[in-house]
Amino acid sequence: MNITVGLLAHVDAGKTTFAEQLLYHTEAIRSRGRVDHQDTFLDTHEIEKARGITVFADQAEFTYKDARYFLLDTPGHVDFSPEMERCLQVLDYAVVILSAVEGVESHTETLWQLLRQHRIPTLFFINKTDRAGSDPERVLEEIRQLLSGDALLLPEQPEAAWTEEMKSFLAERDETLLESYLEGTLTDSDCRSALRSMVKCGEIFPCMQGSALLDQGVGEFLEVLDALTFTEYDYTLPFAGRVYKIRHDARGTRITYIKALQGVLKNREFLTYGPESEQISERITGIRKYNGTAYSAADWAAAGELFAVVGLSSVLPGAGVGALQDAQGSGLIPTLKSKVLFKPPVHLKELMHAFGQLGAEDPSLNVSWDEDLQELHIQVMGGIQLEILEQIVAERFQLKISFGAPEILYKETIAGTVYGCGHFEPLGHYAEVHLMLEAGERGSGITFINRCHPDDLAAGYQHQIEQHLLESGHHGLLTGSPLTDLKITLLTGRAHNKHTSGGDFREAAYRALRQGLEQAENLLLEPVYDLKIRIDPDDVGKVMSDIQQAGGRFNPPDITPSKAVITGTVPAASFMNYGVRLAAMTQGKGSMSLRVAGYEPCHQTKTVVEQRNYNKNADPAYSSASIFCAKGEGYAVPWEEAGQHMHIQAASRNGYTVLKRAVPFQREVEGKVQIDND
Repeated sequence: MNITVGLLAHVDAGKTTFAEQLLYHTEAIRSRGRVDHQDTFLDTHEIEKARGITVFADQAEFTYKDARYFLLDTPGHVDFSPEMERCLQVLDYAVVILSAVEGVESHTETLWQLLRQHRIPTLFFINKTDRAGSDPERVLEEIRQLLSGDALLLPEQPEAAWTEEMKSFLAERDETLLESYLEGTLTDSDCRSALRSMVKCGEIFPCMQGSALLDQGVGEFLEVLDALTFTEYDYTLPFAGRVYKIRHDARGTRITYIKALQGVLKNREFLTYGPESEQISERITGIRKYNGTAYSAADWAAAGELFAVVGLSSVLPGAGVGALQDAQGSGLIPTLKSKVLFKPPVHLKELMHAFGQLGAEDPSLNVSWDEDLQELHIQVMGGIQLEILEQIVAERFQLKISFGAPEILYKETIAGTVYGCGHFEPLGHYAEVHLMLEAGERGSGITFINRCHPDDLAAGYQHQIEQHLLESGHHGLLTGSPLTDLKITLLTGRAHNKHTSGGDFREAAYRALRQGLEQAENLLLEPVYDLKIRIDPDDVGKVMSDIQQAGGRFNPPDITPSKAVITGTVPAASFMNYGVRLAAMTQGKGSMSLRVAGYEPCHQTKTVVEQRNYNKNADPAYSSASIFCAKGEGYAVPWEEAGQHMHIQAASRNGYTVLKRAVPFQREVEGKVQIDND
């Protein structure tokens, strides 16, 4: 039986030490390393050793009784949350480690929300019970109050007798058990059997405690883990898997890490991935089974296993492969962007190669090159991530770089509905495009709908327009920030049998998009956080006032005699470093958790627009003017006049906008030339 278990925690909760003990107890390693001694089995990178934190998700393998476990040690720092979240997609079970001193911290709540979103069965281990100030009972109560009321404290031994309180806890959550409990016939064996299935279904979350550093409670936890976890993978079905990590070895070879979800994959077989319309099939040239940094070559990999393959050139983390063709994105999105700073002797080609690899390994970086400004930009979660990236580029690629100060990643969209048209007709070229632009749902990105009839424009040209409009890099008029939450409908278009050539519809489509934006009400969007603050009741008034002044909004506070909890939504720009301010206002007694909640209209649009000072008319890549031709020469028509010059004119019929050709043009129908005025 193959079982994948992920270890998750807020930074410094003792997760890597806990992993070390599990591996030692199962004889997967001969001696236990320590984070402070820089000799742990999983934190092997020099950066991880120096900082004492997990930066990269690494895996180990151990066997215990009849099960084979694949252990994933994930980053605990919030800046590396996307790396952690990619691992969630392949877990069978998760173990959340909490400190018996600090308890449920801000990132713990984020982890919990992600685990419930992915519906992953979860167990808790309250660690560091040996430290001064530890209070496992308080932490258990925090788990029940802040995470789930279904957390059940288990005895140290799986076969220990069940207390009346534990039986009652289970019976309250299962009708069959409740009936037996009321009749007085509920046995310990019934409870253990029910607990196993209830954990798998995410109805109960077992909790244990101990000290990983002193090896207290870890062996007992391992017994409980073995008693409660199980998987049922099917080896007979066609192979399907999910990619959870991309790495490159010292030679630059691309290594694709996969979780096998069903079937068996053999070396030298072809593996397919990508959307059905653009599916890619590539031959696997090697299968590797990793344990820490070491690996062994294999001829096959079966359902339930974590392994890596060589031979896939472009698949990204989150993608399904084989019989699984879907793709899962990240819910944790970066809210900051930064410019890569470099100067000779660093060559641009070397830099692009380095960040090409880094972008493949971590798609959340969204590496982009601004051709006009000759600048390379990346998106990040925080400043620590930039420091780590600078070290990685220096050590791995021998390139000395730095980063500009991180800035808020704004986006733009529109309100309402507008129509845009674009014409591109310099001498020897011809294309015309008509679009409808509508505000999309928040978080929907850019979507495309095709309502163009094949009689108006050949399907090949329609496909070109779709490709160009779905290209990344479109930006708005207010600050030049990326466009999002926009629904684009292709209404019609026009080509010329002789003069339309490659690239013409790209020019026309871009101009139609830009011309539509010129007519629209443009909105600036900013990233926002879901906020939760826990403070003393005496501090509620000043904290709420401070949140309001910083552009946030909040719900009525939940106040008890000992604690007050404030929840709300706040702008990322105002709250990136709010923890320091909160500590000052509450004399260090307040705690806060933030989770990226998407984008909302900016609370200070005018200020941001003035600061960015974007000149929409000086952007050569995005012109809203159309190009027409007369007397053998092309001439530009500004966006506000372009509609009157279009060769297809809009008319209203029964409340629905239709498009009629105003200028006759020739088109081929079954080999004959017709004049079409319609």
